[in-house]
Amino acid sequence: MQFTFIVAATVLILPAFAQQDPAALFQKNCQVCHQPGSTTRAPLLETIRTMSPDAILASLESGSMRAQGASLTPTGRRTISQFLGKAENLTAKISGMCQATAPANTGVSTWNGWGVDDSNTRYQPAAMARLSAAQVPNLKLKWAFGFPGANSAFGQPTIIGGKLYLGSQDGTVYALDPKSGCTHWTYKASASVRTAIVTGPNGELYFGDTRGNVYALDSKSGRQLWRMRVDDHPMARVIGGFKLSANRLYVPVSSGEEVAGGNAKYECCTFRGSLASLDATTGKLIWKSYAIPDSPKPTRKNATGTQLFGPAGAAVWVSPTIDHARKIVYIGTGNGYSDPANKYTDAVIAFDLETGARKWSQQLTPGDGWNFSCGATIGPNCPQDHGPDVDIGASPILTKANGKDVLLVGQKSGVVYALDPAAEGRQLWQTRIGKGGALGGIQWGMATDGKTVFVALSDRKLGQWQQEGGVFALDVATGKQVWNTPAPKPGCLGKPNCSAAQMAAVTLIAGVAFSGSLDGHLRAYATADGKIIWDVDTLRDFETVNGVKARGGSISATGLVVVDGMAFINSGYGAFSGIPGNVLLAFGAE
Repeated sequence: MQFTFIVAATVLILPAFAQQDPAALFQKNCQVCHQPGSTTRAPLLETIRTMSPDAILASLESGSMRAQGASLTPTGRRTISQFLGKAENLTAKISGMCQATAPANTGVSTWNGWGVDDSNTRYQPAAMARLSAAQVPNLKLKWAFGFPGANSAFGQPTIIGGKLYLGSQDGTVYALDPKSGCTHWTYKASASVRTAIVTGPNGELYFGDTRGNVYALDSKSGRQLWRMRVDDHPMARVIGGFKLSANRLYVPVSSGEEVAGGNAKYECCTFRGSLASLDATTGKLIWKSYAIPDSPKPTRKNATGTQLFGPAGAAVWVSPTIDHARKIVYIGTGNGYSDPANKYTDAVIAFDLETGARKWSQQLTPGDGWNFSCGATIGPNCPQDHGPDVDIGASPILTKANGKDVLLVGQKSGVVYALDPAAEGRQLWQTRIGKGGALGGIQWGMATDGKTVFVALSDRKLGQWQQEGGVFALDVATGKQVWNTPAPKPGCLGKPNCSAAQMAAVTLIAGVAFSGSLDGHLRAYATADGKIIWDVDTLRDFETVNGVKARGGSISATGLVVVDGMAFINSGYGAFSGIPGNVLLAFGAE
């Protein structure tokens, strides 16, 4: 026996176990966070409907929505998942495997991990880019690759040894040919892989997933070498790119507990962000240092009688920055999740590279406690003295100004800072480029050539379009603005989640800065004056080399990767009020 429901002109067939009214279940348990105007930043219903039922069920049972899913019965979770999910065509033939007889691509140009250096400059030198400013306006699409069953394209590509490696929303790791997009091999992790993949000297591949696991694979075959869980907290996740130095992996640890805090019955909160150092050969933990050194303890009970804990939060979702001269590794931290406030949230922290000992910490925004209970209507788990949610989500950049080391830090507050690493992070200058906020300011990353730092502004406004986005060029030595190019008015106005905010990390080559936008546009800016010299709209359908139906969407989180005359970008970001999509695009100069 089956039950048929007609919702939004879509016929949904539910199995017999779904005796509950799915629309009523969704309205009671989910709708308040997934409707237009919600301040929780949860994806809209239109975005959820692009996901498969299995992906929605995994989110409710073991993913970022597990706290909300815990209030439902197993049957209720399945009912909602099938009610909302888009059934996949499991019989569709997936093509695009590389031919065994094809000549090997032995390219020597590389982009390894989140950036091209341990300093996180995101500046690709000419010898590796092999793409000049004069060629950029002639970039044309060479191939597109679709991610099956996805509404977001997460993993920033890594290119080394003539292969392209990246993760995906369903946990599949791909090894592709950069020139053609054909697939060499795949590996399935246990959860979404958002980290940029880092390659080792002997062909190892390192990455993490959203359940807190860290993996090592053989790059030739995709065979698993080892796997370990870096944090035993049930909400732990790894989304920031690793750094590899002297056979040690430096792994940032974040969490989804900020989302769980929106459930009044959830005992918020007990997670603390951390940085872990692992032996790259074995995966053995060498040291682990928490951003907040004090363990959470019971504090008070909320209005529903649920026990609360703290301090908590300070998630680390940036790629660490290594200072080899001082033997220090720097991280940026996120907001606190619960009371009491502590001095290690929204902070830059320096740890000893060898031992993990804390060397110094510099907090940029005190008292920033926030979780998904802190919406337009303050819920019972919101910290009593809550803040604006202005994490440091962009990796600190180590560079020089006037011959001295400088640490550049961008924050969701809309402020760019220069800190002195030789004086325990003493502030040298600060420059405000935007209003900032939970979806504002500097989100994922800046880039510098050592003279100028190029910064993309988000300042996402939920509900209706206002002036959002833009790219700024600041003088590294003084913080003074060199130029500012506001974001063009988006062409997608009138469509759900249309925005000109620019969240994606900036990428730099000689003479050109690249920035992606939530409206699906990827633009190239002349570094001399900010003039837009190339603009491509990815918000459309694409024919793919692997036979997967694909469409572009918002460009967020990861930035452009430029290697050997080609440029690679993910398009599609169904999270946090973005436009869903599922495609990797490869461009080359004509």
